[in-house]
Amino acid sequence: MNLFRLFVVSMLLALAGCANVAKVSTGEVTVEDRIVMTLGAAWNQVNLPNRRKPVLWTQDGITVDALEWWIGVRDGDNLVEVAKDKRPLTFRASMEPHELASLFEGVYGKDGSTFKLDRLAPTDFLGGKGYRLDGSVVRKADDVRVAGVAWFTVRNGELFAMTFTAPRLGFFPRHQGKVEQVARSARPKA
Repeated sequence: MNLFRLFVVSMLLALAGCANVAKVSTGEVTVEDRIVMTLGAAWNQVNLPNRRKPVLWTQDGITVDALEWWIGVRDGDNLVEVAKDKRPLTFRASMEPHELASLFEGVYGKDGSTFKLDRLAPTDFLGGKGYRLDGSVVRKADDVRVAGVAWFTVRNGELFAMTFTAPRLGFFPRHQGKVEQVARSARPKA
């Protein structure tokens, strides 16, 4: 492992050590008072210092797998912060599905990682019309091949999305069924 990769892994581990972790139990769960779902497995919600969005859950730790929720992103809001010299990842309510997929490509490639879109197809999400994105990432920091899946929809001009990423060998297949169940059960809070 080269010195840069060792540094990046060390920083991720140090950052994870500063995180506040809370258990998200099985059963009916509400996220940000906007989405309700039924969990068949417990998750860990990780609150990182200086990070408000998206909501981050994990099974095996944030350096291994991440289920993230973007809830009620408004027109003109950025999905994540990027370096000042990079293109902002700004949501527009008028975006077409392929443009929204491009936003997530930007999220997962913002550190120089390589993102590949494998499939974008209509699906039901949050009780209405949405889209499912399947893709993969080769992480720049450690060359790990990561599989990813996302569900997203625009409701009343706001973006709602759920993404899951994990190394494609072992971790992604291990948790894929749990993630699919979460996506199927998610609905707007009444």
